Amino acid sequence: MKIAFLCACALAIAVASGAARADTRADIDRLEKDFNAAYAANDLDKYFGYYSDDAVLWFPEGRTDVSSYKKMWTAYIKSGAQLKSAELSDYHVKISPQGDAATASYLLRVKTLEANKKMTDEIFQETDVWFKAAGGWKIAHVHYSNAPAPAPAHP
Repeated sequence: MKIAFLCACALAIAVASGAARADTRADIDRLEKDFNAAYAANDLDKYFGYYSDDAVLWFPEGRTDVSSYKKMWTAYIKSGAQLKSAELSDYHVKISPQGDAATASYLLRVKTLEANKKMTDEIFQETDVWFKAAGGWKIAHVHYSNAPAPAPAHP
């Protein structure tokens, strides 16, 4: 009788855990979509609202914090530059066993109209680490770097 009860409890926990992980996956998918849409739309308030205040950010120029990044990116956009698009591909998500952390990695194709009117079209590799706390999901870490050029095709 005790074994049957314990098995039933274990099964109930497993089902609940699977449902929680599915909910977490849906949350992260929505957050990544909205986060990158705010980035592409040059909506700085919304974009920076996804970051935790103490997030660690690795960019091609090196490591920085949110305050420094916000100052730099705001100046860049206010100088006349603007993103025209940011499209995700090769998207993968890993969720912690507790469902309170998730890592999303993807390629991000970014088209930018520079202040000098030059258009750039670049592909970046991005990894975002999300933590869930009392205030909801926030980005705690980002790694954003240029994607390597595709290998040349062999004849």
